[in-house]
Amino acid sequence: MEFEAIVVGAGPAGMAASVCLGLSSVSNIILEREDCCASLWKKHSYDRIRLHLAKEYCQLPYMPFPAHFPTFVPKTEFIEYLDSYASKFNIQPLYNRTVQSAFYDENTKNWHVRAIHTVSNEEEVYYGRFLIVATGENSHGYVPQIDGLETFQGEYMHSSMYGNGSRYDGKHVLVVHVVTKGIVRIGMFLLRFLPVMIVDPIVLLLCKLKFGNLSNYGLRRPNQGPFLLKSLTGRSPTIDVGAMAKIKAGEIQVLPQISNINGSWVEFENGKVDIFNVIIFATGYRSTVKNWLRDEGDLFDENGMPKQRFPNHWKGKNGLYCVGFASRGLAGISDDAKKIANNIHLVLRQNK
Repeated sequence: MEFEAIVVGAGPAGMAASVCLGLSSVSNIILEREDCCASLWKKHSYDRIRLHLAKEYCQLPYMPFPAHFPTFVPKTEFIEYLDSYASKFNIQPLYNRTVQSAFYDENTKNWHVRAIHTVSNEEEVYYGRFLIVATGENSHGYVPQIDGLETFQGEYMHSSMYGNGSRYDGKHVLVVHVVTKGIVRIGMFLLRFLPVMIVDPIVLLLCKLKFGNLSNYGLRRPNQGPFLLKSLTGRSPTIDVGAMAKIKAGEIQVLPQISNINGSWVEFENGKVDIFNVIIFATGYRSTVKNWLRDEGDLFDENGMPKQRFPNHWKGKNGLYCVGFASRGLAGISDDAKKIANNIHLVLRQNK
């Protein structure tokens, strides 16, 4: 099957890209490995999660959130918004398609994308002048290698498989991994007018006034502020929704890095040893682009992230683009999608 553009991934990034392409009269198709759009939100996020930025910073292109939605949108409402987005713009991804490989053919000037239909187990090949990688920074949950993890006698999982805490009631749980939502909102507003080097110190001061000296509880703040750290590493600050009060009350202990595991016993770098029933790895995600992209068009590095930092991260060679890799959340997704669609529309016009 042949299209002007092939989009890989039907999360918010892929949906936004498809909508912007369609509105620019660029024929496109979305290939999605799961059986639904926005699978990370629908299948791999915990029940109480909500957008940690105010809704005005999280809307997808050409469709604001409903006025009655709360400022910080909960999971159920955000999924409702995404489904409404797909319905409004008639987004129809091809589901259960796991992309095996994608390469650029210099002879035909097309991308060849090979996918497996995981229901029928049939191989399918798609051709497109442009390829948009929308699998994102959070494609696969990362569990670090820890000595003895295979001997752990309890249950362990990545946080993407955590639904809620009800089934852990009465158990000894280790979570391997602070700002408030209000402070983040203030920071986002200030970033409209001020550079990050000014905003971050303001945010850190507000955090210090709010939480005090966290080192007394075993928490160490990084040297960089939260917005600079996000842009440099992709790591988001932890949004406090009650954990700090429990830490200060002694209900949650903060421990250093794990050194090794032996059965139910977990030893930490400070020499402390304790028994746990469950380990939840809130240790982030990894890009999976390099698993299938055979010709990265000088766009991605060895970790499957853009070689160029924002704002030059979204475009490679030979019609290769990425959306959702700027470490700038949903606002970054919206900007990427619009830039990509405008650029492809311009290229097609010039080639007519």
